[in-house]
Amino acid sequence: MKRSKGFIEAEISKALTQWEKDYLGRGSVSVKTDILRDMVIVTLQGVLTPAEYSLCQTKEGKATVKKTRSDLVETGVPTLKETIFSITEMEVKSFHTDISTKTGERLMVFKLSSNLEERL
Repeated sequence: MKRSKGFIEAEISKALTQWEKDYLGRGSVSVKTDILRDMVIVTLQGVLTPAEYSLCQTKEGKATVKKTRSDLVETGVPTLKETIFSITEMEVKSFHTDISTKTGERLMVFKLSSNLEERL
């Protein structure tokens, strides 16, 4: 059975929500996944805790939150890549992520070995 783009996007959103809960101890408020050419772009809303928002009131606090969150996600990258591979059946060539200390939004971009959107 050929899976639709929307189905795969929803599966990735579900899997990353579960990964956050299992690995980071809590999930984000909402997760949206978009497949664009050879990229899987995931937007996670509400990833910061109230304490982290308080820390972000200063420049040093922002840097600390960004670094800590980045380090946490980086240690989980092998699992994230496996998850994307198991759903898309495509190898992840590279992974990029950043978090907004203002909005509490995290962006994850998985660059795949070939054009997934074309294949769907």
